[in-house]
Amino acid sequence: MKSSRISRVIRILTTLQAGKNYAVNDLSKIFGTSRRTVFRDLKELRTIGVPYHYDARAGGYTIEPEFFLPPVDLNLQEALSLLLLAHKASNQIQLPFRNSALLAALKIENNLPAKIRQYCNTALRNISTRLGAQAPIRHPGGLDRTFAQLQKAIAKKRKVNISYHSLFEGEVIDVELCPYHLLYNRRAWYVIGLSSLHKSIRTFKLNRIKELKNTEKCFLGGEKFDLYDYTGKAWSMIPEGRIYNIKLRFLPKVANNVTEVQWHSTQKVTRNSDGSATVEFRVDGLGE
Repeated sequence: MKSSRISRVIRILTTLQAGKNYAVNDLSKIFGTSRRTVFRDLKELRTIGVPYHYDARAGGYTIEPEFFLPPVDLNLQEALSLLLLAHKASNQIQLPFRNSALLAALKIENNLPAKIRQYCNTALRNISTRLGAQAPIRHPGGLDRTFAQLQKAIAKKRKVNISYHSLFEGEVIDVELCPYHLLYNRRAWYVIGLSSLHKSIRTFKLNRIKELKNTEKCFLGGEKFDLYDYTGKAWSMIPEGRIYNIKLRFLPKVANNVTEVQWHSTQKVTRNSDGSATVEFRVDGLGE
């Protein structure tokens, strides 16, 4: 949602919170916008779950009073950091239950002191995030449904059945999975768990899951699963069982750009007299 629309939506929330009924023409005059814009903003409220309704007898819109939070005591930095995550970062990463997060942010924003709310709205107009391409989930229900099913299975220690497009096998495989952990890594979500097909802990990319079914079959184990023990010294997330000592030399033109990033936990940088840099890693596997 763009900053200008966020501001209008917050103003509509604040106006309707007063408990009065406002017709579209009233809102249009208050905010200096067209009726079409008011309807579009009301639709945005409906999309994220704000429980407003039209009272035909009164001829206007109002919001259910139980929707609103009691006043929250946040300072300027606390408020701005929360709104930055909800309004900016959530547009760039695949955030599960994004609409719920946005709705929570709107509730919080609506209860901020006027000066803090105004400052945050102004600040957000001048802040952008660009995190690169993502791997969207395209099957019915999208990320919210897939994430919720897996999170439920992990919490209740229940097995799931998945049909998965495996790039390694080059076909769709059927797996009974004991899910242990959900991970967001480099533009995509993954589930890590014990695979019945591979007889070992494997990593599955959520956007390659073609079908997912929860079961009532319980599984044992998994409570001691540690992501960092599992990934070890893998370059990203999939260890291969063999450690390689990697040494790379970067020319002066790119040395600073490369070395200002911590690419791996084992990274060691040596600056050379000619301006180049030698970067060393100890990596488990070369596939990634």
